[in-house]
Amino acid sequence: MNRNHLERCMDSQQALSADGESPFVSLEAEIPEVLYQGLKAFIGSNPAWDQYQVMSSALAQFLFQNGCSERAVTERYLDDLFSRSQA
Repeated sequence: MNRNHLERCMDSQQALSADGESPFVSLEAEIPEVLYQGLKAFIGSNPAWDQYQVMSSALAQFLFQNGCSERAVTERYLDDLFSRSQA
């Protein structure tokens, strides 16, 4: 997937969000088998997490650590950093 495809998806999602729709976006990604196995093992041993929370947390961490200054991203990153470590 190239950047133009992602931007078209984001533009169409913003149009839906303006109409009062949910602010969530469905994401499909191919990942290496080793990452899938690690995800499966992590979720199996941490019942407070599910695949959606793990992916959302990982994406927030990546964006935050690479300079994203959106408040919602920062809040998600910090919330997961401190809240999940206590669980």
